[in-house]
Amino acid sequence: MLNMAFKCILWFAQEHVNFRISEFESLAKMFGLQFRLVSQQLLKPFWIVEFPSEKTALQYASRSVALRAIFELYSYANTLPDFHNRLRSHVDTHHNELARHFSSDSSFKITVETYNKHFSQREKVEKIETMDYLPIEGAVDLKNPRVELWYLEFWGLDPKAVPPVPEDILFGRLLAQGQRHLIKDLSLKKRKFIGNTSMDAQLSLLMANQAMVRDGDLVFDPFVGTGSLLVSAAKFGGYVLGADIDYMMVHAQCRPSRISQRIREKDESIRANLKQYGCADRYMDVLVADFSNPLWHPRLSFDSIITDRSSIRNSRGNGKSENKKEWERGHTQRGHDPLSIHFALLAAELVLRFARVFCKAPETWRTPRVLASLPSRGLR
Repeated sequence: MLNMAFKCILWFAQEHVNFRISEFESLAKMFGLQFRLVSQQLLKPFWIVEFPSEKTALQYASRSVALRAIFELYSYANTLPDFHNRLRSHVDTHHNELARHFSSDSSFKITVETYNKHFSQREKVEKIETMDYLPIEGAVDLKNPRVELWYLEFWGLDPKAVPPVPEDILFGRLLAQGQRHLIKDLSLKKRKFIGNTSMDAQLSLLMANQAMVRDGDLVFDPFVGTGSLLVSAAKFGGYVLGADIDYMMVHAQCRPSRISQRIREKDESIRANLKQYGCADRYMDVLVADFSNPLWHPRLSFDSIITDRSSIRNSRGNGKSENKKEWERGHTQRGHDPLSIHFALLAAELVLRFARVFCKAPETWRTPRVLASLPSRGLR
């Protein structure tokens, strides 16, 4: 049995929480990581996870977008007395391992982070001073420390019902930040070519991770729109290909979505977006095509298919309200065969074995009949 000797604290952003577990499991599968999940309540921003080694933990952090930071766990408890007892015990037990982090030639910094409760700077300093038993010999360096230690408190999820004492108290050494900087790097605000259906950078990055896109993969989006998903897939090393039935969108001749922009610039395109982010060499092509009609050679295979079919609905014009309701409820009516099922069947033939299809779809599609109709080759 593999020894899970390296305990970590995973600190997640409280955004798109439903994607957190899926992204974690997808990255673990993609990298072939072994882990043991200690935490039971996965809606909390702080998880405790056991990995075989620090290298394994860093491998996960190198791709996760949901992750804020990862720490080596030194102490965890539900009460302050237990927390300090466990921290003292950890320091005594792992004295030799901690010596290089606490030595006189290593600078340090301790940061206090609390969730769902605010503390003044003075109160934070007082919390740090309660750990004066730590055998730290190095100098304090608040700007560029060699070792960063973090004290974390979790005060529940409900801001209207904050408990009188913290539910979880954790302490550890910072190992790495997550990849949330990519959200700002790929922000739609500064992107060359966007439209009304362009997907938020964070969501598109999460989808690329859940599709397990890795360097050298061939990735396809059959409803490409302005190519938001292609940008994220290319950023993670995939070679990207797309198709869309909207000629004007594919050729960047549709109406601008920015309020301050009256006409499209001549150099706007999906390819320009990839060039903007240094991924021009990952761009294969984008086609004007109707994906409901097979157009690919049967011997062509993709490593991943990522798409957002809801963009079709969002881009439609406003019709009569009763017709719109009928269209939205169509998948629940007897005898109705959702077009997406045909797409899924085709996707099952186009992806390589052990590859992944990831499609963002409305929650209302999760009816027993629709789920039962999907092929079982990893598309559920």
